[in-house]
Amino acid sequence: MHAALAAAATLVSLAFALSTGERWLRSRKRHEAAWTISLIMFALGSISLWWGASVGWGEWSFKSFYLFGAILNVPFLALGTIELLTGPKHGKRWMAIISMLGAFCTGIVVAAPLTGVINSDLLPQGKEVFGPGPRIAAAVGSGVAALVIIGGAVWSAWRLFRVWRAGADTRARGTGAPSPRRLAIANLIIAAGTLILSAGGILNSVVNEMDGFAISLVAGISVIFVGFLLTSSGTSAQLRSVAEPDAWRAPNADVA
Repeated sequence: MHAALAAAATLVSLAFALSTGERWLRSRKRHEAAWTISLIMFALGSISLWWGASVGWGEWSFKSFYLFGAILNVPFLALGTIELLTGPKHGKRWMAIISMLGAFCTGIVVAAPLTGVINSDLLPQGKEVFGPGPRIAAAVGSGVAALVIIGGAVWSAWRLFRVWRAGADTRARGTGAPSPRRLAIANLIIAAGTLILSAGGILNSVVNEMDGFAISLVAGISVIFVGFLLTSSGTSAQLRSVAEPDAWRAPNADVA
C-alpha cells in the first residue's frame, strides 16, 4: 500500500508539472515556471518515498525524500504565489533569495551525518536520524512557505468574491476567462490542499510514519491539482480584460 500511494503521488505530481510546464512554455509567465519547478520537486520526493517503500529505506533514499518532500518543494510553490501577487520586480528578488536558501539547505542535508540507525522497513522521522540543522530547515521551509501560500490564496479569493458580487461574473461570460467566483473557489481549494500537505505531521502521530506522509502527499497534491484545473479555461490576463466597476482594480488570482 505504501508503494502504491507513493506511485499515485508521483503520477499526480508529474501530471501537474506537465500541465504547468505547458502553460509556462506557452506564456513564459514566471509564476508558472516556479510552480513547475516545485511540482518536479514534489515528484522527486514522491519517487524517493516510492523507492524507500519498495526496496527499503537507507541514508540516501531518506535524504532525498527529506530534501525534496519536506524542505524545497513548498517554498518554490510559495514562490509562484509571490511572483503572481507582487509582480516580476519583487519576484526576481525572491527567486534569488529562495534559490540561495535552497542551495544552502541542500548542502546541509547532503552533508548531515546520521545520528541514528535507519530501519529499512519504516520511514524514519527527522528527529531520530538528523541533528538540528536539517530539522530547522524543514520546519522553516515548510511552515513559512505554507503560510505564504494559504495567505495568498485566501486574500486572492476574498478579492475575487468581492469582484464577483460587484457583477464581474456575468461580464466574464463569453470572454473565455473563468469567472471571478470560479477562480475564488479554486484559490480556496489551493489553500485546502496546502493545509492537507502540512498535516503530514499530524497524520504521522495518528497512523504510522509512512502511512501519514504518503496519505498527506497524495491527498494534498491531488486537491491542489483540482484547484489548478478549475483555472485551465483561461488566464488572469483574460480576467483583467473584463470591465469592472471603477471602484475595483482587477484582482491577481493566485492560481490563474
